[in-house]
Amino acid sequence: MAVNTAESYLSEADYLAGEQDGEIRHELVDGQAYAMTGASDYHNKLSGNIVFELMKGLRAKGSPCTVYVNDMKVKVKQNFYYPDVMVVCNPNDKVNNYYKTQPSMIVEVLSPSTRRFDKTHKRVTYQTLESLQEYVLVDQERAEIEVFTRQSGWQADYFYPGDTIHFQSIEVAVAVEDIYYQVDNDDMLAFMQAKQAQA
Repeated sequence: MAVNTAESYLSEADYLAGEQDGEIRHELVDGQAYAMTGASDYHNKLSGNIVFELMKGLRAKGSPCTVYVNDMKVKVKQNFYYPDVMVVCNPNDKVNNYYKTQPSMIVEVLSPSTRRFDKTHKRVTYQTLESLQEYVLVDQERAEIEVFTRQSGWQADYFYPGDTIHFQSIEVAVAVEDIYYQVDNDDMLAFMQAKQAQA
């Protein structure tokens, strides 16, 4: 079964069955299935860079945490979402092969079509997960990363090229320019030019 619109109410069982059989991914929000659109070049690069840097850091410290990208769903109450990147550290979150319920960190790469939804609905919804410690928003149009942490009361900290982000939930540090590797937006081009001029 493939769901192409958000016109009819879907049960959890029907939604999960449809996602296993269908070629198009959907998020389930309040019983409505919404088709996921394709990602841009920058979106793919950013997601891949984040996964690479997180896995590298976790492996170096022998962490049992697992990094998931794009195709792994997260269940929040009766809703299902596809985070761009998700890190699960709870070894008990293995009940289902197709979704997780106890992520420690979720990363969304902002797209023009999803920016508002990611910064409002998803942020508020994800923060209801007791396991979640960090929610990260990565802008693809400019070099800016917002990190919301439970420890700060979900207040945003902003990071730019030249900064290093210390992800508290998994104890991994990543330089902003490594996240934006091969992403040539205006901010990154200006940063790299300034860096070369100083060399």
